[in-house]
Amino acid sequence: MPLSNAQMRDVNAVLHPYTNLVKLRETGPLIFDRGEGVRLYDERGKDYIEAMAGLWCTALGWGENALAETAAEQMRKLAAGHIFAGKSHEPAIALAEKLKEVMPFAVGRVFFANSGSEANDTQIKLYWYAANARGKTEKRKILSRDKAYHGVTLASASLTGLPGNHKGFNLPFDFALHADCPHYYHGAEAGETEEQFSARLAKNLDAMIEREGPETIAAMIAEPVMGAGGVIFPPKGYFDAVTAVLNRHDIPLIDDEVITGFGRTGEWFGCSAYGFEPESMSVAKALSSAYLPISAVVLSPELSEIIEEESGRLGTFGHGFTYGGHPVACAVALKTIEIYQERDVVGHVRHVAPAFAKRIAKLGQHPLIGEAQSVGLLGAIEIVADKKTKAKFEAAKGVAAEAGRLCEAEGLIVRPLMGDRIAFCPPLVITEAEINELFDRFERVLPKLADWLTKA
Repeated sequence: MPLSNAQMRDVNAVLHPYTNLVKLRETGPLIFDRGEGVRLYDERGKDYIEAMAGLWCTALGWGENALAETAAEQMRKLAAGHIFAGKSHEPAIALAEKLKEVMPFAVGRVFFANSGSEANDTQIKLYWYAANARGKTEKRKILSRDKAYHGVTLASASLTGLPGNHKGFNLPFDFALHADCPHYYHGAEAGETEEQFSARLAKNLDAMIEREGPETIAAMIAEPVMGAGGVIFPPKGYFDAVTAVLNRHDIPLIDDEVITGFGRTGEWFGCSAYGFEPESMSVAKALSSAYLPISAVVLSPELSEIIEEESGRLGTFGHGFTYGGHPVACAVALKTIEIYQERDVVGHVRHVAPAFAKRIAKLGQHPLIGEAQSVGLLGAIEIVADKKTKAKFEAAKGVAAEAGRLCEAEGLIVRPLMGDRIAFCPPLVITEAEINELFDRFERVLPKLADWLTKA
């Protein structure tokens, strides 16, 4: 099919992230015109179930008028504003208070930014700032993990443990250390239980800390469930074992809840689902249901106090973003959290999660599917060449990418990830009937994918 006028305009004007730009000129982008609930409609009127909530984030789905009305009202009252140099406004104050209310750990202050990447860059700077304030200037290193995803700005991309985010960019920077990926399906030794695997990874982490010197490590950052690295779930006992190591070395834990925050796991936050307490947290995406760009760094009282005192000594806290704490974004984010509370969206996730888990598990019975796992409304499957040996297809074959194209033809948006993994992360408001329709569409793709594999 020839490219539409809009597609031609796009390829000649827009630089697309995470895209093979040469191939895009041949195929053209998929252009959406409108959205309603869990569905998007393209420029030709075809409907798609958005099984990824956009980029893991449109938790309330499309067409939530309460958020549109909140944005319009705030724009009429105070359309723009900043929180630099002691200025403030009600939306930023109220949102910070609301975040303190819903957090599962004691909070001192909240710092606002515009994206998860900016939030995680800020985390790095704050832990360096706090270490310097304590006179521990050697504390520069940040622990992350292989296959972690923490952003694409220079510092956060260094924490990201994905080669594709480093190649061509002269990354990662040397302050970032990457511990083992906690992927039991591929990483466990023969006969090793999940608990034993977790203990081994914790032992390896301890050895890495000893080797580098605990006095040189400022913090460790972790996603409760690793998102863009493949939707990798922590094995049993993992966070208990890891936090025991960190506590022994007095290394704080940064919780990256950019994907898992605000109900995705069936708990308000992923750290509650997996039983650990962080020193600070990054949130974004579902914070505003993606209706406006906003993120936040939530800090413990101790960290907040150290930063406040150091700003007094230095004369300023020299960090911030022009649009951090933007009044319209804050007002929309506040309304979003209020909707989560008023409609018991987290309770809804718990109610429909068994249906979601059942359909994910059913996919795991297919000959092409190896691992199939989920928590709450976050899941993934892995397409394998040999189910028994867990052997992968050659990366150059592009199996997950082809599955994604076939899904689009079937009216379904999924996320193909490295290692031929397919992610599912629908809006939190999805119904059980829509969950079944989502997976019915995906199951219709599998025989087409099998046929393509025999010919490829």
